[in-house]
Amino acid sequence: MIEDTIAAIATPMGEGGIAVIRVSGDEAVAISDRVYRGKTKLTDMESHTVRYGFIHNPKTGERVEEVLVTIMRAPKTFTREDVVEISCHGGFVSVKKVLDLLLEQGARIAEPGEFTKRAFLNGRIDLSQAEAVIDLIRAKSDRAFKVALKQSEGSLSRQIKVLRHQLVELMAHIEVNIDYPEHDVEEMTNAFIKDKCTNALAEIDRLLVTAQQGKILREGITTAIVGRPNVGKSSLMNTLAQEEKAIVTEIAGTTRDVIEEYVHVNGIPLKLLDTAGIRETTDLVEQIGVERSRNALSEADLILFVVNGAEPLQQGEHELIEQLRERQVIVIVNKLDLPQEIELNYLVEVFGDERVVRMSLLENQGITDLEKAIASIFFSGQLESGDLTYVSNVRHIHLLKQAHSALSEAYEAAESFVPIDMIQIDIRNAWEQLGEIIGDSVSDSLIDQIFSQFCLGK
Repeated sequence: MIEDTIAAIATPMGEGGIAVIRVSGDEAVAISDRVYRGKTKLTDMESHTVRYGFIHNPKTGERVEEVLVTIMRAPKTFTREDVVEISCHGGFVSVKKVLDLLLEQGARIAEPGEFTKRAFLNGRIDLSQAEAVIDLIRAKSDRAFKVALKQSEGSLSRQIKVLRHQLVELMAHIEVNIDYPEHDVEEMTNAFIKDKCTNALAEIDRLLVTAQQGKILREGITTAIVGRPNVGKSSLMNTLAQEEKAIVTEIAGTTRDVIEEYVHVNGIPLKLLDTAGIRETTDLVEQIGVERSRNALSEADLILFVVNGAEPLQQGEHELIEQLRERQVIVIVNKLDLPQEIELNYLVEVFGDERVVRMSLLENQGITDLEKAIASIFFSGQLESGDLTYVSNVRHIHLLKQAHSALSEAYEAAESFVPIDMIQIDIRNAWEQLGEIIGDSVSDSLIDQIFSQFCLGK
């Protein structure tokens, strides 16, 4: 267990109303008290109280900052260690001066995510709850935030622990039958194993059903807006972003590069990529933009293919349609406010009626239809709600699939009357895979890798 005292700036760097420096460890209060001057010594303060005072340089006596200091004593803290939070004026110079003084008095600069890592190592939270902290910070929509908040409160952990408890009981039953075979009938043991494996597999299946939705809520849908020049791609970007992110003119080829923007469509986070119009061109800069558009097209989870409803399809659009037949595509027939010339029936025949959306970006028509089309592709028409626990972390999804595979093998082995001591190997494997989700059986290197993704001060 790490026993030294750590310190870091817990708020984003830059100018602001206040900045917070967090200190955690056995010497957190003593180290902070060496640089603090106020009516009461920090070492005499009760837990979970705040004091006003000043930070001084103990060597020179110079007053450095005016602060509010919060004392929180173990174990009722985030890290289950003594924690001091120093609130000072937001700014590069003031915060750095206070942090430097703390480091001179014996604190060590915290590693990324080390405060949360200590909360995990000290048993306050498990590994899945710790990973949810970073999801809370990075959430790109209200729904994603709610999913992460629920996981940080232990919703997934509780279900995993119930599953592991069921598997422990099953392994105990098998152990008894291995040690005392005369008290059991082989057919009864196999039936018991199959029944327990079936129940556990159903629970894992239920969690995995939410995996696609959870992963999308966590990471967003990479969405490429494609089409030939001047059909309304940049107008669509601006409409969804609700601000002028892209230049819109009547001149074809205005967009020369890929413009990125995160937006929310009906609570679904989209990472929008507004691309250069795909066409043959002799302009070198536009050629580079077209090539980047093709790259964005190949990497996108969803493609919004924009066409001009007031004109027939062009040759380049027919070629693009052939490329997009097997992809997740929504065709946006723009300029509904003008007389329609496009081959609408052909587009419906290729992509399906529910994936062809008629819009007028000029008059802001059709946004609701686009939202419904996106939800129908990725969420079977709507997002699950209520108390459903989403599995959103790629690591968790992988481990659940491995546990599912091991339990499936155990079930098949029981059906084939494989010796129960061999079956127990697969059950134990599933139990260990589930344990990795909550950190009960996980390597130090994996723990370091997970917490290295956190920001400093968290």
